[in-house]
Amino acid sequence: MAVQITIRNVPDEVRDELAARAARSGRSMEAYLREALERLARRPPTDQWLAQVRKRKQLAPRDLSTATILEHRDADRT
Repeated sequence: MAVQITIRNVPDEVRDELAARAARSGRSMEAYLREALERLARRPPTDQWLAQVRKRKQLAPRDLSTATILEHRDADRT
């Protein structure tokens, strides 16, 4: 079931910018903000994301040669 969310005390300049962005994208402000909120909700919180990055960094090899780095870079381009 969908719910309504009210946000009070939004500065005029913020509202105007959001309205302009919605208009440029061809959507109503409601549709524009709903999509932005959905995108925000899909992203992990910053502290959780940082923990994931730190964990991957600990698991990665520490000493990579230039040749190895270039190999990996070039492998992504094919």
